[in-house]
Amino acid sequence: MKKFILGLGALPVIASLALLLSGHGYIFTALARTYLAGHATANIDDHTVFDTRNIDAGVAQPWRLHPDYRDALPEAFATSLVEGDAIAFLAVYKGELIAEQYFQGYAADSRTNSFSMAKTVLTLLIGRALEDGIIDDLEQPLTALLPEFSEDPLGQKATLGSLSTMTSGYDWDEHYYSPFSPTVELLYGDDVASFVLEGSFSHEPETHFYYSSASTQLLAVSLSRALERARPGTTLSDYLSETLWRPLGMNDDAVWHTDDEGMELAYCCINTNARNYAKLGQLLLQDGNWQGQQLIDAGFIERMRTPRATDYYGYSTWMNYKADPAFYYFSGHLGQFIIVVPERDLVVVRLGRSSEGGWKKLEDYVAGALALLPEAAPDAT
Repeated sequence: MKKFILGLGALPVIASLALLLSGHGYIFTALARTYLAGHATANIDDHTVFDTRNIDAGVAQPWRLHPDYRDALPEAFATSLVEGDAIAFLAVYKGELIAEQYFQGYAADSRTNSFSMAKTVLTLLIGRALEDGIIDDLEQPLTALLPEFSEDPLGQKATLGSLSTMTSGYDWDEHYYSPFSPTVELLYGDDVASFVLEGSFSHEPETHFYYSSASTQLLAVSLSRALERARPGTTLSDYLSETLWRPLGMNDDAVWHTDDEGMELAYCCINTNARNYAKLGQLLLQDGNWQGQQLIDAGFIERMRTPRATDYYGYSTWMNYKADPAFYYFSGHLGQFIIVVPERDLVVVRLGRSSEGGWKKLEDYVAGALALLPEAAPDAT
């Protein structure tokens, strides 16, 4: 019996060695940051357990409040949001904050994870880098900045643009809940650039849509290298602060998750509050213009929100143009959404700890916001 107990005690050590030898050592980090903390996946407050880099804010430009501003939503709608595990809902109408409410102990200044909404932000940075001459063209071959793929026949054909439209053909399995998923390794690994650069391409570029966090991370490595060539020492966080965060008058510094090497996890994990997220949506609604300053070229913004390989995705931007009214949006894990409704001059932000109904709820969020507008029927609220 004693021998059996000693053998049983050795199992954790053996299992640990097996994980390390099999290349799954990142699971220990995942255990510490997520699973042992009671979560089945990453969570909106996890910036406290990751290394991060500041995205510095400048002089704050508070939202103007609409004359009909309200800090409490209609009871039935608020209840539905709580039941769906929302922590924030906010609406901006004609450039003014018309409604907001926070739930489950969160507030207007709560800093939470964007998850994949960061993909859209990264593509905004690509647009700015094109204007600044840091990147040549969306059709620039990927190998110009990532020569690691020069011997990959399909990788040679991939472009920066194809990474943003999720049509590069990069071989990947997007899965958030299996600890052995490459997506989990991408989040908890210690060197994300090396990890994605060790991959390969399995489909002819521009022929196959597959949503891939690795594609965005490759785009980030490309931009990071281009920045280093043009402006040595400039990080993605620095560039985001310079080009968007400060000009937009964000109300607080944001933080961006990094790996052990200091590389931003660019496919996810910008952390800020609902009011700041709304400004990113408002920037797209205003065709890249903010208070008379063209932060991102209007033509590039139009390319972002124009369908490419599918009718629901452009350059790192989701869309539902079949809805009435039509909208496009940023989307993140667990139901983080910035929704832009051009026809109604409306931006909607919904943040949450989970997403009951997921994308199926998007039209409900839009409908809930529309009911708050002055022209809504009196009985709509």
